[in-house]
Parts: sequence; structure tokens; C-alpha cells
Amino acid sequence: MNEQAQPQRFWIPGATTIGVVCSDGVILASEKRVSYGYMVMSRVGKKVFKIADRIGAACAGLVSDMQILVREVEAYTRLFELDTKRSMPVKSTAKVMSNLLFSRRLVPLITQTIVGGMDDEGPSIYVLDVLGSVIPDKFAAVGSGAEIAVGVLEEGYKENMPVEEARELVFRAVKSAVSRDIMSGDGVDFLTITKEGIQEESRKF
Repeated sequence: MNEQAQPQRFWIPGATTIGVVCSDGVILASEKRVSYGYMVMSRVGKKVFKIADRIGAACAGLVSDMQILVREVEAYTRLFELDTKRSMPVKSTAKVMSNLLFSRRLVPLITQTIVGGMDDEGPSIYVLDVLGSVIPDKFAAVGSGAEIAVGVLEEGYKENMPVEEARELVFRAVKSAVSRDIMSGDGVDFLTITKEGIQEESRKF
């Protein structure tokens, strides 16, 4: 009698990643825990990335896939700047990332991404899934803690929030998600993007 093969589990790494549009900028944030199933692989993972002088990305998923995707998009933005002598718009950056994700759809990069920044049209964020769908929004949350975080965002978000107020709202949203999502934790990394550039900050709970 043949023994029945045990089903194998495929673990998708968790995260709580948020993007918010403010009156004069964009906040991108993610917690720092890198987990694989029930194993915490790292407590100092980085899931927010600078792409250009006033554009960044925050991701949830496999850290290796995030890094590959962001490096490739960063290269395209630099080539655009060299060719045109101007910065790539945020929407165009999101579309480049979308094309890269869709081109890999048969062997996808396991990452959900929020791209945000400042350009001539003002602050904006775009949410991308594994296959490259591009959805503009005023605030968004992705990852395993998104359902909890988005409730806090919906309750507290207001149009034209100042950057400082938005940063505190994002911190509360991540903290709320971390208290319920075992795959998120260990502090928050922020990218604050304004017309002056990008400011990076880390906070512990």
C-alpha cells in the first residue's frame, strides 16, 4: 500500500506596507520583520526603497524580488534622466514597473508594491500587484497586515493632511497591524518624499 504524499505548503512572506498622499508630499512605510512561515528570518529587513530623487517604493513579499524589481526600475529612471535631462514622472515610473512585472507573469516576482513621489503634477501613489496592475489612490496598504492597517487609515485619513500628521497616522496603522499580524513587526521604516527630496527614518515600537 502506497503512502499518500504529504501536501507541501508554500509560504508567502508577510508584511505591512503603507503609502499615503499628503498636502505637500508622500509617506511610504513598512515594518522591518522578514518572516518565512513561522520563522522570523530577520528583524532588520528593509522594504522601502529610493528609486529617484523624489520617487520611492514600498513593498511586501519576497525581499529578493523587491530588490531585483527596484534596481531594474531605478536603472530605467536614470536612463530616462540621461536621455531627456528631466526626471521621470511618478506615473511613468509606475508604468515601467508594471511592464516589468507583466513581462515576468509566467515566473512572477512575488511582491506587492506601492510607488509614490512628487513631480510637476504634485504628490501621488500607485499600487501594483504581482502581475503589474496599476491603481492610483490617496492611501493604500498591502501585505499580510493590510486588512488591519487600512481600517486605521480609513478612519484617520483626511484630504490635504500635513506630512507630520500623515506620518503619525501611518505609524498608528502599522502599529495596529503589528499587534495582530504575526508576520509583521520590529519597527517601521519611513520614506518621506517632498519637493525637497527624500528623507529616511526608522522607528521602534
